[in-house]
Amino acid sequence: MIVRIVIDMSLVPAPPPAPSPAPVLPVARGAARRDPMAALGAFLQKKGLKHSRQREVIAQAFFAMGGHVPVDALVARVREADPRVSVATVYRTMKLLAECGLAVPRRFGEGQTRYESSSRRHGEAHDHLICTSCGQIVEFESERISALQRRLARRHGFEVERRRVELYGRCAACRRAPQKSESAA
Repeated sequence: MIVRIVIDMSLVPAPPPAPSPAPVLPVARGAARRDPMAALGAFLQKKGLKHSRQREVIAQAFFAMGGHVPVDALVARVREADPRVSVATVYRTMKLLAECGLAVPRRFGEGQTRYESSSRRHGEAHDHLICTSCGQIVEFESERISALQRRLARRHGFEVERRRVELYGRCAACRRAPQKSESAA
């Protein structure tokens, strides 16, 4: 499943969306930020899925971890609480969290999908600094970058559907650490 986040940055009001048979999101986004577990419960109920103890343990561990969580780290954390939880159950639960809008899958170039909670404090338009040495991911928001993107889109008659800014480089700690080639000499 591919989850696509669309951020409309045009200055013209968007036309009202066409009516859909059933909304996918269980509750309003603000309510999901306040209580993601309740939002998950409502989503499972709407989909006719059962609420299991394993799903609850996985979701609670995910929301407690914060940041950009790789599935293998989530599996390790969940197995501290319940060693019987399978890797497949964790993947299925993360797919459900993404489907109901509580988690956002991210790929940062290393090929591994990481999940980010959509109930976190930042807005839709946030960006990432990714260290190519240690893998550290730093989130930031910049109204100046957002304004520049809107201005560039307007100048070129372009309607932006989504945005993604990822800056790759080396963090301060990795830049201070001696290079492997230097220590071998």
